[in-house]
Amino acid sequence: MTIDPASVFGLIAAGCHDARMTIGSAFIFGVIGAGLSVASVLMKSMVPLRTLALAANASFFIFGLLETNLVMLLLHGAMLPVNGWRALNIRKLVREIESARSDAPVADWLLPHMKRRRAKAGETLWRRGDTATEMLYVHSGTLRLVEYDEILGPGSLVGEIGLFAPDNRRTQSLECASDCTLYSLTAPAMYRLYYQNPKLGFHIMRLVAGRLIRDAAQARATAGLAGKAAGPQPPVPLAA
Repeated sequence: MTIDPASVFGLIAAGCHDARMTIGSAFIFGVIGAGLSVASVLMKSMVPLRTLALAANASFFIFGLLETNLVMLLLHGAMLPVNGWRALNIRKLVREIESARSDAPVADWLLPHMKRRRAKAGETLWRRGDTATEMLYVHSGTLRLVEYDEILGPGSLVGEIGLFAPDNRRTQSLECASDCTLYSLTAPAMYRLYYQNPKLGFHIMRLVAGRLIRDAAQARATAGLAGKAAGPQPPVPLAA
């Protein structure tokens, strides 16, 4: 059997060329994945972070296929659906917030992220001066703001001011006037929602501002009634 040296060299050259192409493609996808990973860490909001992380997982997965790297395949094969699921959830939240009308109740789009719980009549939920750890939505039953003797019925949202107060302290005491079904959103959960979409801050500011305006009007009305009951006060003499 005669061996043609030219054919042998041709086969070797073709093999080297294919190997270079494979190594080159793997290297490119590896660099792209590394760049996307670094970029995702630098993101300040969750939507671009998850999107870039998802693209990085896909790039590293292809890199693992080309390099036959089982570790990379298993790691990024597992992270792909996780980041994909997280990205879909965040985008859903963004759509909910963006589609909310300016006069839409905040609870309409906060409720899916809150936890349900029950409370008995007479139960004190928090006292004035307590550390604020949650905000509540009244699904059924009634709550009472003790200092104002004000009743909050179904659909009311309460406790949000304390979460954003500088000292995180409750400004009023709250108790159950009847058996209640409540939905709770903790402070860490609220901060996570805000971090995932900063537009949430606009809606929370609207809610807090409305509450403060209402409380200020109520305080003025109470002061006016107290002034009428006390009658006219004598003028205070000026100091000499």
